[in-house]
Amino acid sequence: MFIQVPKGTQDILPDDAPKWYYIENKIREVLTKYGYQEIRTPAFEYTELFIRGIGESTDIVTKEMFTFPDRKERSLTLRPEGTAPVVRAYLENKMGRASKVVKLFYIGSMFRCEKPQAGRFRQFNQFGIEVIGTKSPEADVEVIMAALEIYEKLGLKNLEIVINSVGCKKCRVDYIQKLKKFLRNKKDLLCLECVKRYEKNPLRVLDCKKDSCQKIMETAPMITENLCPECKLHFEEVKSHLDDFKIKYQIDHKLVRGLDYYTKTAFEIVGKGLGAQNAIAGGGRYDDLVEELGGKPTPGVGFAAGIERMIMVMNQQKINWPKPKCIDIFIVKVSEENKDTAFRLLQKIRNSGLSADLDYSNGSLKSQMRIANKIGARYTVIIGEEELSKDMVTLRNMQTKEQKKVKLDGNWEDLTPREEIHGNYKNKRY
Repeated sequence: MFIQVPKGTQDILPDDAPKWYYIENKIREVLTKYGYQEIRTPAFEYTELFIRGIGESTDIVTKEMFTFPDRKERSLTLRPEGTAPVVRAYLENKMGRASKVVKLFYIGSMFRCEKPQAGRFRQFNQFGIEVIGTKSPEADVEVIMAALEIYEKLGLKNLEIVINSVGCKKCRVDYIQKLKKFLRNKKDLLCLECVKRYEKNPLRVLDCKKDSCQKIMETAPMITENLCPECKLHFEEVKSHLDDFKIKYQIDHKLVRGLDYYTKTAFEIVGKGLGAQNAIAGGGRYDDLVEELGGKPTPGVGFAAGIERMIMVMNQQKINWPKPKCIDIFIVKVSEENKDTAFRLLQKIRNSGLSADLDYSNGSLKSQMRIANKIGARYTVIIGEEELSKDMVTLRNMQTKEQKKVKLDGNWEDLTPREEIHGNYKNKRY
């Protein structure tokens, strides 16, 4: 029996790969316009980074990380999210020296050991942005607007923005005490996970998806009513800017996200029709994270979004994917005696700047033409004995079926105008 792909992972096959190119190019196009620069961090980091950065009591750290020792028994972890590694790179490479505000984006694989389900994998792909070095509420709004523009460019519709403020270290202490007081006599009604959260991180009870816990939390004190003046002003300015740009949003007083590093603004972009796991992007402010990881107090804000979920929503909304560029020319051999000539011509055509291929399996003329049709070749070049005796080959337009004789040693770049070969695909290269 052949070995199968590990549970919670997937192969991205050639028919689907162009979708990923298309999405990634749109991401880069929009974020470059916004002034972000791409960063690539390692697929694994020292485990301590995520314990200190994400939070020791979070579900990600306690349940979902792929952690393993290296040969010197140092604990390593496949990255479960992108913000902590980016902040680590920011500190290690002293990126704050070159600019007070650093704007970065990333695209890459993340890893979480959790139960696979629709839109949720153990190896999944995220893109995200980080703005490090400013407390400005305008930066919070910019990251939301950047995400929305990416989705707009991709044609996504029926998206909702949900926001909240989770306060800061100063005002959150008092709120947690009020929340614990509210829950003290209701602990028996909480799920087992939330009983643990009550002791370690009561804010996470707000985020529980179980109906029994959600019903209890409907009457819980709201964190937005317990914000300090600074956090309250920040939240009001964020909402004001969203209103200015006519960006619709809903306030969810139970939105706290699943990571301990969030402060002040927290938000999600939600796609309808995705069931319980309906968030396609989420983020917020993390003004204490840089300091938690050993740097000087430095504010930051950002978001992350799953690409698999984005593709799922695009498919659900029946968004038309752009057609990938097809092979320009497929070379067909009438006889295997012509294979050396065919191979030399193949390289000559490629060197002219056109894409070209041929059948290496010694198939019949009919099977070769079938391959040309299957891959959507714009033209075929047919190499036959009669034509070769005159140093000619037959050029066949696969759309119009028109044929003409052309010189074997002719200038292929000038033979047919590039616009004719590429047609409307010319500007749709992934």
